[in-house]
Amino acid sequence: MKKILLTSAGFENKRIEEEFMELIDKEARDIKALFITTAAVEPDAIMVLPKCLEDLLNCGILKENITVYDMHKLIEFEEIKKYDVIYVCGGNTTYLVNRIREVGFKNRVNAFIKNGGIYIGVSAGSVAASGEYENGLDFIKNKLGVHFDKGTESGVVRNEGPIYLTDNQAVLITDEVIKIIE
Repeated sequence: MKKILLTSAGFENKRIEEEFMELIDKEARDIKALFITTAAVEPDAIMVLPKCLEDLLNCGILKENITVYDMHKLIEFEEIKKYDVIYVCGGNTTYLVNRIREVGFKNRVNAFIKNGGIYIGVSAGSVAASGEYENGLDFIKNKLGVHFDKGTESGVVRNEGPIYLTDNQAVLITDEVIKIIE
């Protein structure tokens, strides 16, 4: 089953954290996460990285089970499949999408998801997963906007048209269902 959670600001809303924990069938202490910081190339984004790491730690994931990956070389699928979660932080979406394309990460992450892995995007990590960029991950056709004051109404949405998220919302994608949660 496809399990994707696209957020504007990570687990700022505890309901989003709860949705993530419902997607995973392991005890938190046994979860292994690949923590991707690639998009954080500007000072504002770099300053948010500790908050993103706290999202995982606050779920009960052990620090030693979190591996940082900066996407400057291709990670082999044999390595990726050791993880339960890929958590992609925010920052410069264009830079992130270019790295995804340049290292061929899209094929790896698609295989990861097909094998039951969970993808969590935060800000740029979410936008890169939407239909916003031609060379992005394209998990949904919708163009995705983050950090809006007024977001798209909660509930099931179609895989077309734009989606706008506040910092308290997320898009949950499971198989063919796309749902806004808050």
